[in-house]
Amino acid sequence: MIRASGVGSWPQEPVREVVRRLRDVLADGHVPYAPEIPSRGPGADLVGRTAAQLAEMPVDLQPPGWRLTDAPGRDVSRAGAYLREDLDELAEAYDGYTGPMKVQLCGPWTLAASLWLPRGDRVLVDAGASRDVVQSLAEGAREVLTRVRRLVPGAEPVLQLDEPSLPAVLTGRLRSASGFGRLRAVDPGVVESGLRTVAEAVDGLAGSVSVHCCAPDVPFALLRRVGAVGVSVDTSLLTERTWESVAASVEGGTTLWAGIVPTDTTATHPRQVVEPFLDAWSRVGLETARLSQVVVTPACGLGTRTPAEAASVQRLAVDAAGLIAERL
Repeated sequence: MIRASGVGSWPQEPVREVVRRLRDVLADGHVPYAPEIPSRGPGADLVGRTAAQLAEMPVDLQPPGWRLTDAPGRDVSRAGAYLREDLDELAEAYDGYTGPMKVQLCGPWTLAASLWLPRGDRVLVDAGASRDVVQSLAEGAREVLTRVRRLVPGAEPVLQLDEPSLPAVLTGRLRSASGFGRLRAVDPGVVESGLRTVAEAVDGLAGSVSVHCCAPDVPFALLRRVGAVGVSVDTSLLTERTWESVAASVEGGTTLWAGIVPTDTTATHPRQVVEPFLDAWSRVGLETARLSQVVVTPACGLGTRTPAEAASVQRLAVDAAGLIAERL
C-alpha cells in the first residue's frame, strides 16, 4: 500500500473538526497528522509554535518577530495553550488508534533564521546561540513526542522538521537585520550536524524523521548525509538535475514524501497528478518497486485555502496514493 499524508497547515476551522476530518480520511492505513491552524494568531504559526517548546530558552513576540528573552511572555502561554488543545483533540479523536501519527515542528536552521537575538540580529549570526537553539529544540522535540505517545498510546510518532529557509541558510541569501546586507552562509557541516542532533535526540520516540523543504534547491546530498531521515518536497519544483538527486536519495533508502498534488489544483481525477510524477520517476531510471518508499502529500501546507478546498486537496492525495499503488 502507498500511504498518503499532509504537510501540516490547515485553514481556519475549529480544531476538533479538522482533527476528525483528517482522521476519517487518513487513519485507515495512511499517515494522519496533527494539524496546524496558523490563522488562529501568534503562537499558532510554525515559528511561534516551535519556539514556545524550546527547553530553557524563553521567547516573546516583538514587531520584527519572535525573540529570545530572559522570561517568556504571554504569547508563549498562548502558543502552549494552542498546542495543548490540539494534542487533547488528538487524544480524543484517536482513542484506540494504532499506527503512525505525524507531528510538525520548525527545523533548527529555519528556527535560527527566524528568531531574533535581544540585540536585534537573527540568531543565525551567532554561532553559539545557534548551537543553543539546536540543543534546545532537540529537548523540546523529545518532550512533544513524549506527550503524543502518552496521549495516544498506540501512535508511532513521525517527526517532520519544516526547513523552508534551509537553502537560503546554506547559500547566504538571508537578509541582515538592516535589510541592506546578507548573512554569511552557514557551513554545510554545521548544518548537517544540527539536523543530526535533533534527529538523534528523538531516536526511540519517533518512528521516523523527515525534513520538509518546499524550495527549488533542496540540499538532497546534505540530507542524505544526515542519516535516516525522509525528505518532503514539492515535486513541481524539481528539475532534471534535482530529480537525479531524488533518485540517489531513494536508491539510498530515503523515504520520499512527494508533494504531487498542487495546493491550488483544479484536477478532478488523481490520474492528472499521478501521471506526471510517474513519468518523471521513470525518466530518471527509478524502479517501479521503489514506489513503496513514497508517501503522497499535497505540495505544501493548506493554510491559505478554504476548508472545502483543503479537504478536496487532501482527499486527492489519498486517491493519488491509491492509484500509484495500483501501478506497483
